Amino acid sequence: MKKLIKNILSIFRKCKSARSNFLIVYFKYLFYSIFYQKKILSHQKTSIKGVKNISTKKILNVGVKYVGFMLPSDRTFLNIQGKLILKGNYSIGRGCRFDIGKNATVSIGEGGYINANSKIIIMHDLTIGNNCAIAWDCQFLDEDFHTINYKNKITRPKKISIGNNVWIGAGVKIYEGTIIADGCVIASNSIVRGFFNKENTIIGGNPAKVIKENVSWD
Repeated sequence: MKKLIKNILSIFRKCKSARSNFLIVYFKYLFYSIFYQKKILSHQKTSIKGVKNISTKKILNVGVKYVGFMLPSDRTFLNIQGKLILKGNYSIGRGCRFDIGKNATVSIGEGGYINANSKIIIMHDLTIGNNCAIAWDCQFLDEDFHTINYKNKITRPKKISIGNNVWIGAGVKIYEGTIIADGCVIASNSIVRGFFNKENTIIGGNPAKVIKENVSWD
């Protein structure tokens, strides 16, 4: 009983801080727990299609985190037709849009978060390592949805791979075939496509390139 009351109070405080409707959030939490055996705390304006395709044994927070420029009326939508695999507690910001295709997989490590208004549009494969901080208004896209043909065209892998402890600044766009090594920092508003295999670098620009090496961040 004490554990239950502690859990309810924790959810209540989180809802109050994030300007979320406690009754709706808690009812949805019970619904996901009973019918899907998943611990999902979702804001009242969150819609999740494909809950059964989410794999998590810890707590997934969706829109239940205070961000000063977001309104309680802002909507979040997760369309999970493929697989969303979460290896630890995780937070998805309010206003985010996920579209994970039928044959696609998005795998996210322990720790870290995705901040408000970011978009994950994945038709193939996205891997995000442990303790990655993804700021607001970011986009991950691994499919062009159209084909351009020309002579000597090189076909590259579609998969996006983000290492451990990577900080991705606000407004960054990451496109198909991108690899980012551990410990890197991606400067705000950068357009990233390509292989960045050297750890602990600052990457930035359009198109993105290595700006500094041997960096660390907290």
